[in-house]
Amino acid sequence: MNTAPTIDISAEDRLRADLYNFIGLLLAGPPDQLLLDQCAGLTGDDTELGRAIAGLANVARVSKPKAVRSEFNALFIGLGRGELLPYASYYLTGFLNEKPLARLRTDMSQLGITRAANVFEPEDNAASLMEMMGGMIVGRFGRPADLSQQKTFFGAHIAPWAPHFFTDLTGAKNSVLYASVGDVGRAFLEIEREAFRLAV
Repeated sequence: MNTAPTIDISAEDRLRADLYNFIGLLLAGPPDQLLLDQCAGLTGDDTELGRAIAGLANVARVSKPKAVRSEFNALFIGLGRGELLPYASYYLTGFLNEKPLARLRTDMSQLGITRAANVFEPEDNAASLMEMMGGMIVGRFGRPADLSQQKTFFGAHIAPWAPHFFTDLTGAKNSVLYASVGDVGRAFLEIEREAFRLAV
């Protein structure tokens, strides 16, 4: 019987992928009670990221799904449009569906990443990019991406705009729970940016 070779992924990389996926999940739609409970159970240390995670846990403990759904809608959907447009094209050009999206689609094709059939918004949204990065690290789209591939994807599609988006999310008028999500995202991407900068 042929079995696929097992891929040895470090505990650190699994944690990185988990955090990318977790942030992506929170950005993809408003959390239900189960996800709020998971957020509430998180603990953090005395690093900037640890404090941000502890802050998210504290807010999640007092959050209700209905209120978070209203917050999500005000931030990302709204009447006509939400307070924020979480798309690379918008942040980098001021318009949706621009060159950053075309470049992303080219890279997705080369990496074997396809858009899910039930997803209709442009692929350059923050939730999808977090999910793509998490998937690349653990090999969800084929072989796990090596550090060089991760660095290239991060530098091309996340670093130029996502930290600004997370800062805007923290300060948005309608942000309560999502202000804490913004803190986590910003702190995590700063760690990633610095680690990639130091990588060979």
